[in-house]
Formats: sequence, structure tokens, C-alpha cells
Amino acid sequence: MKRAIGIGIGVIYYGIAFGALTQANTGWDTGYNDIGLWWTVIACLLAIAATGAIVGTWIHTQSTES
Repeated sequence: MKRAIGIGIGVIYYGIAFGALTQANTGWDTGYNDIGLWWTVIACLLAIAATGAIVGTWIHTQSTES
């Protein structure tokens, strides 16, 4: 159950990162380079957080059979 919740949170973060990239693309297309840049930075940070959530969940929910 913990694994499903952790991976679900990571997927939600990826969705938010995709939304941020959409906003960045809109900023770049309309000529607002500063908005495009900062939404891209936010999207990258969210993608890093999503990856950390998924990988961390996967590592910390492995069974410890010795």
C-alpha cells in the first residue's frame, strides 16, 4: 500500500511538472522569455521531486529477506 501511495504521488508530481512545461511553452511562444525560463525551472524541479518520490518509494519499500 505504501508503494502505491508513493508512486501515485510521484505520478501526480509528473502531471504538475507537465502543466508547468505547458505554461513555459506558452510563455516562450508569446515572447515572454522570462516567464518561459522560470516555468521551465519550476518544471525541472518538480520532475526531480517526482523522480525522487518514485525511486525513494521503490527503494524503501523493498522487502528485506535475508
